[in-house]
Amino acid sequence: MNVILFTQNSTFIIGFVAKILGKIMEGIFTVIDLIGIPNIGLAIILFTIVVNLLMLPLTIKQQKFSKLSAKMQPEIQAIQSKYKNKKDTDSQMAMNQEVQMVYAKYGVSPTGSCMYLLIQMPILFALYRVIYSIPAYVTKIYNTFNVLAEKIIATDNAEFLQNTDIKSISAVVASFSKNLSGDLSKGVIDVLNRLSTADLATIADHYQLNSLTYNGNLILGKGGLLETYNNFLGLNIGNAPSSIVKEAWAVGSYGLVIGAIMIPLLSALTQFISVKLMPQQPKSGNEQADSMAESMKMMNMFMPLMSAWFCYTFAAGMGLYWIAGNVVRTIQQVIINKHIDKLDFDEIINQNKEKSAKKLEKMKLQQERLNAYAQMNTKNIQSQQPKKSMQNKANVGSSVSEKEKNDAMENAKSSETKTGSGSMFAKAGMVKQYNDKNK
Repeated sequence: MNVILFTQNSTFIIGFVAKILGKIMEGIFTVIDLIGIPNIGLAIILFTIVVNLLMLPLTIKQQKFSKLSAKMQPEIQAIQSKYKNKKDTDSQMAMNQEVQMVYAKYGVSPTGSCMYLLIQMPILFALYRVIYSIPAYVTKIYNTFNVLAEKIIATDNAEFLQNTDIKSISAVVASFSKNLSGDLSKGVIDVLNRLSTADLATIADHYQLNSLTYNGNLILGKGGLLETYNNFLGLNIGNAPSSIVKEAWAVGSYGLVIGAIMIPLLSALTQFISVKLMPQQPKSGNEQADSMAESMKMMNMFMPLMSAWFCYTFAAGMGLYWIAGNVVRTIQQVIINKHIDKLDFDEIINQNKEKSAKKLEKMKLQQERLNAYAQMNTKNIQSQQPKKSMQNKANVGSSVSEKEKNDAMENAKSSETKTGSGSMFAKAGMVKQYNDKNK
């Protein structure tokens, strides 16, 4: 997997999706920049809303699938009970066929839940990539960081970054060592994008970056472009809440400490609410399926705690994205649940029955056509075989050498004088003459 963050992700499928989502992110940032609010935090919130709205049709289908699955489970359980003690091949095939008929009646695919998950996973991973490496996808932010990167490279080819004894900086540099040995400019931007405010101030003092400007605006310092981009409700979303708490506690800024702690707490709370609103899969009577459902239930309960830890240790921008996504999904879930509850599932099932019947009829017609075509070809082959046999017999002479033909003629002539013109040998000679004439 490609670990370079600044360079646009090139992982199969995820890289392609990330490029599309990156265009959406750049468009959003460009619009809010034109109206005078060039803020990454606001861009992340709007970006999350837009992407979730684009995924809404898929989400609705997934919820309908869950509801229909819940309704058909009693029928599937009845079929499984019917064949519970029958383990022979014929019984198992019959059971599978009956289960397939139930799926067809409800218009549900056995692999439906997996299909929806497979479609969503690349989008979710690509979302994470875009949020985690915004300079790779938003041109104006890249240009701002690039001014700093060019100054660093011109000074000492980033030797201080690569050989610093400051642990926090060296840890970030180590994670991007491959970048720094390749495209140095992009590697330096990767490092700068991950540094905390305190570490960035250290780098700025060493390389004298505090006076650098982009489009006439200071990049670093109070009121600089990077602070404007990253400041969201008083928090620098480029910093991890863990580092914000540490720095704010040291200077007695307890308001920032509370604000930083609220990010992982809100992330866990909103994810817990979102999970609780999701439709739960009922027990199917299948031990393996029920065991997997229980595992998923435990994972859903454990995920809020994991998200709290990630949001505390990662950049606050990731936590903001997580919270915004959970809030949007919760609102969507409430609206979708109300919409689905109003649907007439009996009517949907009747429509699916008709579709299934038409599909089966069409498959039957196709099979009949294939069988008729196969029989027609068989008859043609059988009718051609006698003709080929006769032709092979007529052409036997052509595979005999000229000397053998002459010898046969002489024998036929001598036999003709001995046995008369009506003998078998005479007739063979006449056949030979006829073949030579019409060769």
